[in-house]
Amino acid sequence: MSVGEATATGAGTSAGTQDVPQAAVSKPPRSKLRFGDLLALGFHGLRARPMRAVLSSLGIAIGIAALISVIGISTSSQALIKDKLASLGTNLLTVAGGTDLMGTEVPLPENALASIRRIPGVQFAGSTATLENIFVFRNAEIEKSRTGGLTVAAADPELLAATGSTMLSGSWLNEATAQFPTVVLGRTAAERLGIQEAGALVWLGNQQFSVVGVLDSSPLAPELDSMALIGVPIAKELFGHTGNPTMIYERSDESLVAEVRKLLPGTVSPEAPNAVKVSRPSDVLAAKNTVDQAFTGLLVGVGSIALLVGGIGVANTMVISVLERRREIGLRRSLGATQRHIREQFLFEAMLLSAYGGVAGTALGWIITAIAARANGWSLAIPPLVLVAGVLVTIAVGAIAGVLPAMRAARTSPTAALSG
Repeated sequence: MSVGEATATGAGTSAGTQDVPQAAVSKPPRSKLRFGDLLALGFHGLRARPMRAVLSSLGIAIGIAALISVIGISTSSQALIKDKLASLGTNLLTVAGGTDLMGTEVPLPENALASIRRIPGVQFAGSTATLENIFVFRNAEIEKSRTGGLTVAAADPELLAATGSTMLSGSWLNEATAQFPTVVLGRTAAERLGIQEAGALVWLGNQQFSVVGVLDSSPLAPELDSMALIGVPIAKELFGHTGNPTMIYERSDESLVAEVRKLLPGTVSPEAPNAVKVSRPSDVLAAKNTVDQAFTGLLVGVGSIALLVGGIGVANTMVISVLERRREIGLRRSLGATQRHIREQFLFEAMLLSAYGGVAGTALGWIITAIAARANGWSLAIPPLVLVAGVLVTIAVGAIAGVLPAMRAARTSPTAALSG
């Protein structure tokens, strides 16, 4: 073979080699632990030391139970207040006499009620007038000093509609019964006098009065609970009532409450409008709701601290577990487990440990809230999102608490672990 032929042959061989593509070198698939494997490993780690797992989960359970119960009780009580405001309305205003610039008490004028009823937008207006030195007793044999904290007042027939109150028993005063010795008792007054329903007789102002009705409690007018209410005509006839109201209850259209409130002082007392006190009873309930929310925030903070302590307990448990299971880690690493496998194993174990506590704590919090709601007559109002969030938060706490122990376990050298 000549040199030219050899050169040509070599060139052809080289060209043929370049034309044939080299087989792509494929990387082995990345090893991953399946969820079932992680679950089995996590259960194995917890079953190996059940008492430690229970105690660690208990810290998480107490923390999340505190959070759930605080939020649940607060939500249930606030739901009750909102229901009351919705049913009773926020359009009730009260008018009372105040003091002038000299500090002298100024009573409401006799025509105050009639003047208020002429204001555009006013739907109902009723009044009470406290009768001084007139008391009510169960019978004439009771000592005069044992008044029981009850007040006798003359009431306008429109008072029931103005306050939105309801009758627990019997009927309310009307134009006919208001002229005779008849009385309607507030709920507390009836209980203190030992009267459960209408038809009984009481001793009022040295005279017998017939009980024609018992008022149910009204959140917007709680002062009526301890009152014995009689008609204005009989109060004038027997006790010399002058007709000046002590308190006026006015209910107007919701959209006109602010305007009516501005008009009330000048309408009631044009000479001394600054001596007229106007208030909105629903503001008290709204303020109570605000206070409850602030107090709930404080308790949630305390519960969060308990949850943080529980998370620290989980982290401590996992650190001790890593130290105790060095040989297990070394054996798994020598059999092919990667750092990622070890890290996932211990991280999942911490999350599983916290999840146990989260489920138990959420259930405990729900039970505590249900007991509190039943004891106070509330409707149970825990948003389902709060229950779900409770479990998810504990899992997140477990994940955070397990990060450092899992990384420490992953960095463990197989040789050092097996030799130690």
